Amino acid sequence: MLESPARLAVAVSQRIYYKAGHYNEEMIMRFAIPKRAAQLLGAALVTLALDVIAADPIKIGVSGPFTGGSSPMGLSMRDGVRLATDEINKAGGVLGRQIQLIERDDEAKNERGVQIAQELINKEQVVADVGFINTGVSLASQRFYEEAKIPVINNVSTGSLVTKQFLPPEFPDNYIFRTSANDTIQSGMIVDEAVTKRKFTKVAILADSTNYGQLGREDLERALKAKGITPVAVEKFNIKDTDMTSQLLKAKAAGAQIILTYAIGPELAQIANGMAKLGWKVPMVGSWTLSMANFIDNAGANSEGARMPQTFIQEPNTPKRKAFIEAYLKAYHPANGRITSPVSAAQGYDSMYLLAAAIKQAGSTDGPKVRAALENLTQKVEGVVTNYNKPYSHDNHEAISANIPVMGEVSGGHVVYAYEEDRKNPLHTK
Repeated sequence: MLESPARLAVAVSQRIYYKAGHYNEEMIMRFAIPKRAAQLLGAALVTLALDVIAADPIKIGVSGPFTGGSSPMGLSMRDGVRLATDEINKAGGVLGRQIQLIERDDEAKNERGVQIAQELINKEQVVADVGFINTGVSLASQRFYEEAKIPVINNVSTGSLVTKQFLPPEFPDNYIFRTSANDTIQSGMIVDEAVTKRKFTKVAILADSTNYGQLGREDLERALKAKGITPVAVEKFNIKDTDMTSQLLKAKAAGAQIILTYAIGPELAQIANGMAKLGWKVPMVGSWTLSMANFIDNAGANSEGARMPQTFIQEPNTPKRKAFIEAYLKAYHPANGRITSPVSAAQGYDSMYLLAAAIKQAGSTDGPKVRAALENLTQKVEGVVTNYNKPYSHDNHEAISANIPVMGEVSGGHVVYAYEEDRKNPLHTK
C-alpha cells in the first residue's frame, strides 16, 4: 500500500493525468513502487496538481444594467471594471492567477438581479461580485451573497441602506461594501448647494417611484429638515414617464425657486424639457445621475447649469486620471470623447483594484478571508476617484467619505467642476 502523501497526490491529480495517458493510482500500485519512491512521487504530484489548480482563473461577477435607461451607468461601470482587470491580468494577475469576469445584464430589474445572483453563486461559483447600479436591485439581490459569505463591492448603487442590510447582532459580519457616494452624503451636498450656498428657501423635490428615487427623496427631506426647511412640493413620477407637466405645475404654483431631483437620465431630461415647454426656468440640483449622458443629450440646452455631486469628473487633472481617461478612450472609443457615465467607469475601475488588493493580502479567494482583508487593507491603493488608505473597517463599509465628492455642473454638453477650488484640489483622501 502507498504511503498517505502519495495516495493524496494521486487522488488530487487523478482527474488531470488519467485522461492525459499518465499513470493513475491503480497503475502505480500495480508496479509496486518502493515506499521512498512513492513518497517522492507523492510530493511531486501534489506540487504539480496544486500548480494546475492554482492556474484556474479567479471568477468575479459583474452585475449591472447593460440595456435600458440605466445602461449608460451599467456599461460605463462594466468597461471600467474590464479596464482594471486587463491591467491587473497583464501585470501577472492575483496570486499567480488571472481574473475572469462573469458579466450579467440585470436590466435594472429586481427579479432579474435575484436570478443572476443565484446563478453567479451556485453555477459560476464566483468568489466576489462588483457592480449593482440600481438601489432596488442591490437590496433585492445581495442577500444571497451575504448568505454565501461572498463579498460584494457596490460600485455605483448609492442607497443609504445598501451597506446596512446585514448588521450585528443578527449578522456578525457584513459582506456588502461600496465605492460610491451614498445618498446621505449626496443629499447633504444637494441641500447645502441649494440652501446654504444659493440661499433658496422654497424648494421642490421631484423623485421617481423606484427604491432609488424614494429613498433618496427621504434623505433629501431629512437634510432639508436639519436646515429648518420644509419643501413646498414633493412630486413623484414613474420610470418611462414622458410628461412631467402636472408635477412641474404644482411646484411652480407652490412658488418653488429650485428643483431638487432623484431619478435617472431619461426622466431627468423630461423634467428639464418640461420646464422649457412651460417657459419656467429654475435651477436643477440633484443626485449624481444628472451627469448621465442620456440626461445631457436628451435635454440638450435645457441641461445647462444642472448641478450634482460627483466623485469623478472627466478631466485629466492627476497623472492617474490622465492615464485612466486615455486608456478608456483608446479601448472603448466613446462618442465625442465623452465617457457616458464617468462616475460609474471610475468607481468600477477602483472597485477592482480594491478587490484585487484584498485577495492578494488574504492570500486566498475564501470569502471570509477576503472580507477580513477588505476591512483591514494594509496596502494603499491608488485610484482615479481617490487614494484609498484603509478605506474600510469592520463597522464601516463605505470607501467614499463626505470630503471626497465635489459639485459638478453641466456646461457645453459635458460635466465640469462647479467650483474652481475643487478643480485645483481634485483628489481628496479619506
